[in-house]
Amino acid sequence: MMKWLSKLFKGSSHKVSDGHYSGAFGDDNVIWHVPSNSMDGQLRNEDEELDHAIALSLSEELTKPDASGSSLQEPEENDEELARALEASLKMGSQQNPPSQPPPYSYPRGYRICAGCNHEIGYGRFLSCMGTLWHPDCFCCVACGLPIREHEFSMSGNDPYHKSCYKELHHPKCDVCHQFIPTNRAGLIEYRAHPFWGQRYCPSHEHDETPRCCSCERMEPRDVQYISLDDGRKLCLECLDSSIMDTGECQPLYHEIRDYYEGMIMKLDQQIPMLLVERQALNEAMEGEKDGHHHMPETRGLCLSEEQTVSSILRRPKIGAGNRITGMRTGSQKLTRRCEVTAILILYGLPRLLTGSILAHELMHGWLRLNGFRNLSPAVEEGICQVLSHMWLESEVMAGSSSNVASTSTGASSSSSKKANRSQFEKKLGEFFMHQISADTSPAYGEGFRLGNAAVVQYGLRRTLDHIRLTGNFPL
Repeated sequence: MMKWLSKLFKGSSHKVSDGHYSGAFGDDNVIWHVPSNSMDGQLRNEDEELDHAIALSLSEELTKPDASGSSLQEPEENDEELARALEASLKMGSQQNPPSQPPPYSYPRGYRICAGCNHEIGYGRFLSCMGTLWHPDCFCCVACGLPIREHEFSMSGNDPYHKSCYKELHHPKCDVCHQFIPTNRAGLIEYRAHPFWGQRYCPSHEHDETPRCCSCERMEPRDVQYISLDDGRKLCLECLDSSIMDTGECQPLYHEIRDYYEGMIMKLDQQIPMLLVERQALNEAMEGEKDGHHHMPETRGLCLSEEQTVSSILRRPKIGAGNRITGMRTGSQKLTRRCEVTAILILYGLPRLLTGSILAHELMHGWLRLNGFRNLSPAVEEGICQVLSHMWLESEVMAGSSSNVASTSTGASSSSSKKANRSQFEKKLGEFFMHQISADTSPAYGEGFRLGNAAVVQYGLRRTLDHIRLTGNFPL
């Protein structure tokens, strides 16, 4: 009996080994579970050995000689007692050790091949996801290359990602504050985007006084400081590169556009003064005009027909502390009426192409007045002026005029690569100004342009102007 007890104690000293685990993964969550290990079969074997040991022990007791030295002579009774003992031992064993459930996974050796390294997993730990099996260290994030340990991960196509890596790569960031664009109450990502530049930003920036460039309309990013003009406008650094800041600096561009008109057989016989002015001076001059149509909410140019005294910019300002302009010098000039047009006023501080498009527009007003076009409707007069502005912009963009960028305070020391970058941006800027003209929604400037442009495309500029002179309307 002691011999069997010793065997039983030795057999039950086996240590439980680490179990296997598998993972069932979805796109956004992971469910882990641990199947039963091979210890269940070992416990069943020990139960059988215990039953056998008890039965063998009872059998030895029954066949042992009695005190008189003779063995028992009742084989049938011995058999019955042995059967009852075995039955009792089996009942006791089944109560103490109920049968365990079979393991949920049973793979034959060689079946479990890791999808990451293509090596056999064997009896080690593994994951089951995406329809195949993996070593835990082989199931890695496509972005960072590190194993995915979390209970949740993200998918893009067939590629797994850490949720944080996926968010960094695919969740849109605001181009203004550079933070992840928040979700709205419905849990959806909601943002605003500029229709031309594609700048994406949080909806809150439309109401938190984030500055916009007065030229290209892009919002000021948090890590960039725009130039502050003295009338409250902001100018981005790219638009600053080709900006025109005083009257003398604008004269070459003015003569260039007059030459463009002459090339279109639309020579201006009168020398019309041209002045670059601040916004306040432009608004005051606009109030002094009896007639005229003005583009709201802000007018950038004006063709004067009344005598006025105007303050113009005589010297280009410099950029001081806090990216604010300083050192501007202005002077008053009395404008006398010598013909139908007194002067052309242009808002200072705008890029060359925008300044030129405004000049082309205002010069067309002057040409119409000098050539006897009277009492035109706002849609016809402003529309045909926008057509000439658009035509000039198109010629500049197509001709690659960015190589003739007006010099700036830093332009002389710019490297060739910087000039190339500036040229590409100015071409894009010209396309933006053309887009603004064609997409304008106002009845006079927008609809008028589209009607006038359609007429010029179909009949040509000269026949369109002749029809306007005769009828006051665009040809249909």
